[in-house]
Formats: sequence, C-alpha cells, structure tokens
Amino acid sequence: MTTKPTSAKAVEFQIMWNRLIAVLEEQALTLVRTAFSTSVREAGDLSAGVFDREGRMVAQAVTGTPGHVNTMAAAVPHFINDIGPERIYPGDVYLTNDPWKGTGHLHDITVTTPVFVGETLIGFFASTAHVVDVGGRGYGPDAREIYEEGIRIPIMKWAERGELNGDLVNILRNNVRESDQVIGDIHGLAASNETGRRRLLDTLDEFKMTDLEELSEFIFDRTRTATMTALAAVDKGVYRNTMQVDGYNETLTLAVELTVTDDGMHADFTGTSPLSAFGINVPITYAQAYFTYGMLVALAPELPNNYASLFPFTVSAPPGVILNAQDPDPVSVRHVIGHFVTDLCLGAIAPALPAIVPAEGAGALWNFQASARSADPDVLLPPVELLMFNSGGTGARPTLDGLTATAFPSGVMTMSAEATEQIGPIIIWRKEIRENSGGAGEFRGGLGQIIEIGPTDGYLFEFSAMFDRVENPARGRAGGDDGAAGRVYLDDGSPFATKGKQTVPADRRVILELPGGGGFGNPTDRDPQAIANDTIQGYIT
Repeated sequence: MTTKPTSAKAVEFQIMWNRLIAVLEEQALTLVRTAFSTSVREAGDLSAGVFDREGRMVAQAVTGTPGHVNTMAAAVPHFINDIGPERIYPGDVYLTNDPWKGTGHLHDITVTTPVFVGETLIGFFASTAHVVDVGGRGYGPDAREIYEEGIRIPIMKWAERGELNGDLVNILRNNVRESDQVIGDIHGLAASNETGRRRLLDTLDEFKMTDLEELSEFIFDRTRTATMTALAAVDKGVYRNTMQVDGYNETLTLAVELTVTDDGMHADFTGTSPLSAFGINVPITYAQAYFTYGMLVALAPELPNNYASLFPFTVSAPPGVILNAQDPDPVSVRHVIGHFVTDLCLGAIAPALPAIVPAEGAGALWNFQASARSADPDVLLPPVELLMFNSGGTGARPTLDGLTATAFPSGVMTMSAEATEQIGPIIIWRKEIRENSGGAGEFRGGLGQIIEIGPTDGYLFEFSAMFDRVENPARGRAGGDDGAAGRVYLDDGSPFATKGKQTVPADRRVILELPGGGGFGNPTDRDPQAIANDTIQGYIT
C-alpha cells in the first residue's frame, strides 16, 4: 500500500510536478525548434511526455495534440515489450511508426528514450511528430492496404548505447521522398527526448531523489481522485448517439453507446459503418484517444493528462467497423474519421451535460497535401512535398459563439501563408473568413475559411484530397441551425473530388471553402447587438 505523503512532502511533490511540466515544455519546444517539417515547426503537430519505468505516462507537455499524446500514452509499453527489458541500455533511442503500436498511421514517428540513474532504469521520455513523407503512395486515402501507404518501421533501435544505427538511417533515406526533412525530424525527436532526460536528471539531483516512483504515485493518486470526482457529475446510465459523415464516395454512420458506471466510462462503437476499402479507417487506439479527450475537456478541462486520468475511459468495437481497423487495413488519413469521435461522444453525453456540450463543429482538419511536379515533362524540376493544415469552425457553445477557423478536437495550429510559401512552389492567393458559414443560433457557430491555392514556377500539383463535411454539415444543438457544408472546386468552376489524388494544373487554382460549426439555441433568441456586430465584422450578410 502506498503511504500518503505528509503535508510538507505533498507541497514538495507539487513543486516537482510543476517542474516536471516545465521540463516537458522544454522537451516539446526543442522539437519545435529543431524540426524540419512545417507540420511540426508551424502547426505543433507533436506530443511529448515522461513515463515511469513501467511505461505509464506521468505527465505530458501542454504543447501537442490529443491524437498524438493519448496514443503515445499507450505506445511506450509496446516499446518495453518489443525491445525487451534486458536489451534496454543507457544511450539507447527507439522508434516506430507502426499504426497499431504508435499513433494510428505511418506518417507519425514516435521516438522513445530510456532514462537511467547510474545503471538503474527509472523511466522514459517519448515524443511524436508528423513527418512530411514516408514513401509509398504518399499521404492520401487511395491505398487499399497498409503496405501501399509507405515504409513501416517496427519498434527498433535508432541508437544503441549512443551509437547511431546507420543501416536504419540508410534504409529510411532510400524509401522517402524528402529524406533530409524526415531524417532531420527523427534527429529532432531524439534531441527533444535527450533534452528532457538531462533536465529530469538535474531536477532529481536538485531534490535529492534517485527515481520517479514516489513522485509518480503522488501524481497518479491526486489525478485519479480528481478524475473520479469529475466523473461523478454524470448520472450513471447508458447514452447513445449517431452521426453521418461523408466517407469515401459514400456516407458513413458513426455510432456510440456510452456506459457510465462508478468505475468509469466505456464507449462501444457497435453499429458504426463497416471498414472502407480506402485509407480512411481508424485503429481503435486513435478512436480511444479522441473519445477520452472529449470526455476530459467536458468534465475536467483543467485536469492534468496522465495514466491515471486516461485509465477510467475504455472502448470497444467489433472487428470490421471503420473505428476498429485491423492490420493490414489502410489507415493513412485516419484523422478524417477519427476526429469526429469527439463530437460523436460529446453528442451522446449531451443530455447529461446540457450546459457544457457544444454543437457539432467542422471536426476533421482540411489538410492540403500536394506533390509539386514539373508541368512540362521536358523541363527537369526537383520534386517537392507540400503539407498545410487548415481548419473550419467549431460548434457554438451553450453560452458562447463557436471559434472561427480553429482546429477542434485536434488542437493543431493553422500554418501561416508566408511559412507555407517558403517551402515550395506554391502561392496562397486568398485566405479569408468564410461569411455566413457558422450555423445560426442564440450562439453562432464558428466560421470556416476560404483558401485559394495554386502552383507556381512551372509546377503542377498532384493533390491528395482528404476533406469531409461536404455532404454532411455540422449539426446544430438545442434548436441551433447546422453549419455550412464545405466545398472544393477549381477556379474555373470545375468540380473537384473531396477525397483521392487529382491534379491541379499549372495554370489553375484550387479553392477550398471550409465548413462552419453548428449553432446553439434558437436563432430568434440571439442578442441583437451580437447580430449587429456579426454584420459589421462581415461574418454574416
């Protein structure tokens, strides 16, 4: 049995807990500052955390996304099991992009570094980042199995006892299109973990401690108590919800049954549509990440995220549904469907938390992924991989308007036009708020944006579309109107498919009209001053 700390010791542990968060922020910012890819450097599509020797996440950096953090929390035990405790040495660095042992698709690299005090293993640092390319078909939904989607790295050693695995580096360099960016980002991940390792050892030395055991048990105990207190606010019972989303050429149904008990909350996705033949399928660990995130932000938004806060939230789904992809199902753009899990589960729990749960939002990111290639086959131009994250509007909240052009639930930042134009032959001709896109209500849904993009300098774009909420807009709540559906087309009016690889010719531009969030409450109850301000700002006409 764990002994409760004295009051003085509890204060000391709280100070150390805060210090640990600072260490992790430095770890995450090291990754941001050393990253080669704009998805990490500009958008913050990453995670960073520290784990005890059993692989339980003790704390995470504030910088990062729930899809990375919450899947990474489940990943470190896989590293321990696959490497083997007897083969974990000081100076080691491990990595993987296995979708079922990492974060759900091949484009995310997770790197784990053990921490030793002397010869004693005391824990691990881990970090994850989205890289611009992993070979294969490229980032897009067109593959029919995981083998087409790129190189798959099993859990293995990037370095052993401080010695870089040159064979692995060589294999990766020869299997990706942007080798300098990808290899550079992996070095950045390893460097961020090393920063965390050194700062942690300094902290332990300062507080005259030799391991994390007492501190981690203190953190888990306090977090577990706070989590269960928050869960007690939800009446015990069963809650259900369904949602329609676009899918790949056919509308899909997402279904959830939430069961709330004294021990926690369980989400079962029985009734969800079958697996797709295309790469929009979701490993269940990714679905769990966004279910758990949604419940924690609704119930306890200030609660620290760690093993103890994640533990009470469990999931299940029958094999063969789109939220439980199995190896070797294609999963490249698992975020397109996976990001809707948060609104799906929040919608189920809304009757129990009517003053908290917002209307549905745009949900999935509208990633712009393009391979820039020479438009003239007789002119040799170097190929360039381009990636840009964009967001629609969030749903209105019970007492506030939705947020405009804001990524929820992913939390990544939109890359600036200037930063994107610096990395390749691309011009962003227009990037503006999309008027009238937020659903009407007592509180208005967040607005989407309009982005007009084209190639330059003799290039065309081989463009992988991965967009949703075009056929099925975000629904309003409590009498609020739906948000505007998205649209995609070329500047000459030609229609553009919302999923799959297509070409943007050298003399054309593609126009993205991102979806808006749903409204909350009866539109006739909206404050006239709020309507007047919306008109002045150009949000409505």
